[in-house]
This record gives sequence, structure tokens and C-alpha cells, in this order.
Amino acid sequence: MELRPITRDNWRDCIRLKVRPEQEDFVANNTYSLAQAAYTPGLVPLAAYVGDEMVGFTMYDTQPDEQGRYWIHRVMIDPNKQGLGYGRTLMELVIARLRHDIPTLREIALDYHENNAVAAKLYANLGFRETGERNDHEIVASLRIA
Repeated sequence: MELRPITRDNWRDCIRLKVRPEQEDFVANNTYSLAQAAYTPGLVPLAAYVGDEMVGFTMYDTQPDEQGRYWIHRVMIDPNKQGLGYGRTLMELVIARLRHDIPTLREIALDYHENNAVAAKLYANLGFRETGERNDHEIVASLRIA
């Protein structure tokens, strides 16, 4: 898997990526995410490719929040590619990219829907710990970087 920028050549493929109907409350759709990235400084939208096939999407922030945390705002894998380990690989690539691109990185944050047990397990296995914060139905978790 590799991360590639969203460009004028692949943005349509990106917005065609969807999640399963029962997952729609778990992540914003990619059309919304691309619009948000276009108007919010610091947001970096990326496509996840396996070979020449776009299998997922992610977006992170290069600007820290008030607590100095850098956020991963989106992570999604196409339903036809779920269950193959791509979500974990995508997360590992995003974490590595943040570590490489932000020398002052000390903490990565994300949130996930309280009913998304798959995401909760994935993030916990990657070292993210719940902070006790909530955003409506979203649980905030963070990963400390040594």
C-alpha cells in the first residue's frame, strides 16, 4: 500500500469510495472531506492505493490543536477491501508520515464513533488510548510519540 495525493486525476475515484450502509454514521463521506480540505489550512487528504487501485482514503492535520496534538480526521477502506488488513496498514502509513513530516510531533489524536468496535480495537492495538474526552457520539483517543 502507498499513500498518494488527491489530484484532479483521481478525485472522482476518491468520491466513489463509500463505506457499508451500517458504517455511514462512522465517517464523513469523501466528498465532504475533500471540500473541508480545500478550505481548511493544514488538512492533507490522501488516497490509499494497492497497486493501481484506490482502496481507501485518509485525511490528517498538519496544524496542532490547542493541546499540541495532531489529528487524523479520516480513515476509510472501501467495503470490498475491508477485512484484508488494509485499515491497519493505512493507519501505520499515516502515523509514519506524521512522524516523518512533523519533527515536533509528540501526540496524535483521533476520534471514532462509540458504536464502531472495529475501529476501537484497531486503534487500541496500534497504541491509541482513550483520553476521556467525547465529541457527541465520538470517543477521543491519542497516541503518545516518544
